[in-house]
Amino acid sequence: MTDQSAEKVLPWYRQFWFWFVFGPLIFIIVMCGIFVTIAFKNSDDVVTDNYYKVGRMINQTLIQDEKAAELGLVAKVKIDQLTGDVLVSLSGKHNFPRQMLLFLDNPAKADKDQRILLTEIAAGEYRGELGTAIEYSWYVSLIPEADASRRKDAEWLLTGQIDVAKTAETTLQSRAQPHPAK
Repeated sequence: MTDQSAEKVLPWYRQFWFWFVFGPLIFIIVMCGIFVTIAFKNSDDVVTDNYYKVGRMINQTLIQDEKAAELGLVAKVKIDQLTGDVLVSLSGKHNFPRQMLLFLDNPAKADKDQRILLTEIAAGEYRGELGTAIEYSWYVSLIPEADASRRKDAEWLLTGQIDVAKTAETTLQSRAQPHPAK
């Protein structure tokens, strides 16, 4: 006996129930792959990979801060967003070099960090130019240019922060208190 009422059986890829059950699972797997790829390509630089090295550098930074406090160094930094000029006014008990280095460090993206060479235009007054326009908040560090090979080897260091969305000026100073003279 032939069964003429039997349905024609479709291949698996044309079955409704296959796509109803496995369709969402396939979609989720594809989306997870896309999100993981985006996460790895756009990861933050907030967390350091070498904790030991950073820990060792803390002592060096403290020595630099103490030296800056001992010399009474204070710098006023002004950033002109329109022209890209960076003006630094430095005061303290020190013979300042003809050139200084200003570091602008982005808190989240290391590839946006800038190193600005400042040239003396008058006694204690320096000028430099931004490489690219900056936005939002930045960590700022100032060192003498003679020590430019590595920031951690600088004689002294002034640090601070600036949020260019709120203000174009900031004051850099030592975080340490000078030791009393012996």
